[in-house]
Amino acid sequence: MTAIIELNGITKVLKGQEKPRTILDGVGLSVHPGESLAIVGRSGSGKSTLLSVLGLFDRPDQGSYLLDGTEISRLPERRAAKLRSSHFGFVFQRFFLLKHLTAAQNVAMALVNGQGWLPRRQRRAKVMDALEEVGIAHLAKNRPAKMSGGEQQRVAIARALVRQPRILLADEPTGALDTETGTLVIDALQGVTARGCALILVTHDRDHAARMGRILHLNEGVLAEQVAA
Repeated sequence: MTAIIELNGITKVLKGQEKPRTILDGVGLSVHPGESLAIVGRSGSGKSTLLSVLGLFDRPDQGSYLLDGTEISRLPERRAAKLRSSHFGFVFQRFFLLKHLTAAQNVAMALVNGQGWLPRRQRRAKVMDALEEVGIAHLAKNRPAKMSGGEQQRVAIARALVRQPRILLADEPTGALDTETGTLVIDALQGVTARGCALILVTHDRDHAARMGRILHLNEGVLAEQVAA
């Protein structure tokens, strides 16, 4: 199976300090459709920087980034933004929901921002499908204040899924949740792989990492696959 993402020799140096610091040092990574992988490592190891490079929010100083075999590491911002909209979904530790909007309206915002105008009926169908995918279609009319933290995070996941991305990047999505609620969120995230979406999860939780197909450890800028004992 052809990889969606191929990173080769990705290097990122943090400048503007007394001494430049290498955050990513020759990182190589292949990601395939429907694959789930966890990226683990201590705080400050560069996990979020790697996600920023993967999501085209940041550019590497060296190395190549192939998306479907096409080099994209030096794209102008306008083209990078278009690829982010068409290929990627993002889930963060904070939910970033608009408090005055319902769950359905929050999810619909991704369609307005990412796909322009859609007929109302088509837009609603996409929103409800995304909410159903994460198990909270019954909360479509609820506002964030009437939802638990786990429910709000699943709204955020639905918002990321409504454009049907090929790659879902999740940065500590359970960091603000209790263990039981976090497990439900991981269940929702894992569900996307069944339809061929690749899932890349940054987490400190070893149990959540263990549920992914692969675990990669980032240490002093070097990414290495963790081999099961």
